[in-house]
Amino acid sequence: MRGVTPGIEQRQIAIHGHEVSYRTGGSGPVIVFVHGMAGSSATWRHVLPALAEHFTVVAPDLPGHGESAKPRGDYSLGAFASGLRDLLAALGHERATLVGQSLGGGVVMQFAYQYPERCERLVLVSSGGLGQEVNLLLRALTLPGAEYVLPVACTKRVHDAGTTVVGWLRNVGLRPSPHLAEVWESYGSLADAQTRTAFLHTLRSVVDQTGQRVSAADRFYLAAHVPTLIVWGSADRIIPVDQAYTAHNAIAGSQLEIFDGVGHYPHCEKPERFIEVLSDFMTTTAPGVLSPAEWQRLLHAGGV
Repeated sequence: MRGVTPGIEQRQIAIHGHEVSYRTGGSGPVIVFVHGMAGSSATWRHVLPALAEHFTVVAPDLPGHGESAKPRGDYSLGAFASGLRDLLAALGHERATLVGQSLGGGVVMQFAYQYPERCERLVLVSSGGLGQEVNLLLRALTLPGAEYVLPVACTKRVHDAGTTVVGWLRNVGLRPSPHLAEVWESYGSLADAQTRTAFLHTLRSVVDQTGQRVSAADRFYLAAHVPTLIVWGSADRIIPVDQAYTAHNAIAGSQLEIFDGVGHYPHCEKPERFIEVLSDFMTTTAPGVLSPAEWQRLLHAGGV
């Protein structure tokens, strides 16, 4: 586990008999941060302290990830969204702005769809669920037999050796890119057998050999009624930036921020800009409020 930054606490809570680990701090309007596949709440460590000066921040480790429990169970977007709802209810937060990166983007969109009364804003960061194309390696890992390849490829020995090399480089003044550091941490998490199993269940619920198999495109008209910000790196090699433009054009009133030369982790690669963009979005938009009657009307209209 990577250390918790000053002003941010890492806590645990038992929900349905399973431990959920989360980072939290600050006060004010609630922002929930949801990480990507094989990641953890640690991915937000560069931005949480500054944002906690003005907002209440909550960043959970999704089930099967980080320090949270890794039970045999459901790792679908719907299950993640339900777990997120339960965590917020347990913490006493009725409504929140939801920020999701990669897989986390799909989770927060599913949350907004299942629990519209609890979602004030949506922030989609290099998000899944907005198109079909996705990195070839992720598609390959959905093939039969991947469960036998991963234990050989992802070993603690290899990860620790790489971490040692990174330490040597830092000692001589060289630093790995934030993008590489996040990828390396995700790789390292897969040395744990339970995490690998959860990873494969999660991956196969949203990706197959042809690409992303879950799309929010037919529900973009609903997102138009929630303040929505899309953040992407122009050099993203996991999910192409074209999907950001497509979603922005399809979601009326959405805001789009492209970080030039940045990869799949804008919040790690350009944290200062990410903090500025998110803070501005929070202060210049009013929380979305959808009544049951309005939700019913939208569903009947079906985007027409």
